[in-house]
Amino acid sequence: MTTTQATAEVFFTAFKSLRNIEKEAFLEKVLGDAATRHDIIDIALIEDAKKVKGKPMGAKEYFAMRKKTTLHK
Repeated sequence: MTTTQATAEVFFTAFKSLRNIEKEAFLEKVLGDAATRHDIIDIALIEDAKKVKGKPMGAKEYFAMRKKTTLHK
């Protein structure tokens, strides 16, 4: 496990240990930041796209395509 993966695991474990009201408050804070919200949307779309049959698309191609959409404007 890399240092980055270990750090992510620590934060995720801490998040899971929060009470529901605390999780909600944290997620509201995260999603309230437009740049972070867009990053999360992009990650979710990439994960969904991995499940679709068709031409494989790398992250660079995906983000170049996303730049052309109105989501980030």
